[in-house]
Amino acid sequence: MTVVLFFAFAGLALAGALGVVLSRNPVHCALWLVLTLVSVAVLFLIQDAQLLAAVQVIVYAGAIVVLFLFVIMLLGVDRRETLTEHLRFQRPIALALGLLVLAEILLLAGHTWATGAKTASGVPIQGGGDFGTNIQRVARVLFTDFLWPFQLTAVLLVIAVVGSVALAKRSGERPEERPIDSRGARATPEGESVP
Repeated sequence: MTVVLFFAFAGLALAGALGVVLSRNPVHCALWLVLTLVSVAVLFLIQDAQLLAAVQVIVYAGAIVVLFLFVIMLLGVDRRETLTEHLRFQRPIALALGLLVLAEILLLAGHTWATGAKTASGVPIQGGGDFGTNIQRVARVLFTDFLWPFQLTAVLLVIAVVGSVALAKRSGERPEERPIDSRGARATPEGESVP
């Protein structure tokens, strides 16, 4: 059963990744990204990494994709853009780098290429002991030793969102951009003329 789930959600993750790369509409790309992230979360569950699965869904599929959609809607990049390339050799360089990464993955898989040791197999530590499970250990460190950095990061993100909304409201329609009617007066947003 685990093998069937693995191949099903691995296929969904690959399909979602291809959808992100191949879709022309940025909103559709973000939705394909949600499919990929949720599929990866299920793969974490198969490996008994419940904390990583929860973080994957809550932080990435939830908050980060919502932030992407917020920026897409705020900047209006969902409109069609020109396909002219300003950098002439961008595509060949990207293709060469992609083939290089693919060759590294295929040729060095299972070897000691990252840390000098073979990859560890098995389930993360689940025992009780003095520290409890992995989730309890991470929670204890996050909410004791790293509480202030965690809270300051949250405040910084809130300030960034409020600032971007304020800048977007301020850079809206300016009076000099309003059309001039036949009397030489600028039209107000409600349609009245102002001399």
